[in-house]
Amino acid sequence: GHSVEVDLGLPPATPPEYLYHGTVARNLDAIRAEGLRPMNRHDVHLSPDRETATRVGARRGRPVVLGVDAAAMHRDGHVFRVSANGVWLTEAVPPKYLRFPGPH
Repeated sequence: GHSVEVDLGLPPATPPEYLYHGTVARNLDAIRAEGLRPMNRHDVHLSPDRETATRVGARRGRPVVLGVDAAAMHRDGHVFRVSANGVWLTEAVPPKYLRFPGPH
């Protein structure tokens, strides 16, 4: 459900064309099927650049950086907010907006 304190009073913002999400390879099958979900947080956290996303993913193993077509999500009505430390927040990212890296 939606509760008022979740968004910390952050106003909706227009995201850059692409945002990035750092994860690890073992999560990819679930992400391909379900997209990015907030899990135990209120929002999915997205980074404005690949370097930050890589650092986030590296906390949990060998990082994999996913691209998010934030401009298309925004056009389709998804709401984005940006926190004071530059992290972008959105409720969820459906699989169709995700760009997976090619095979390594």
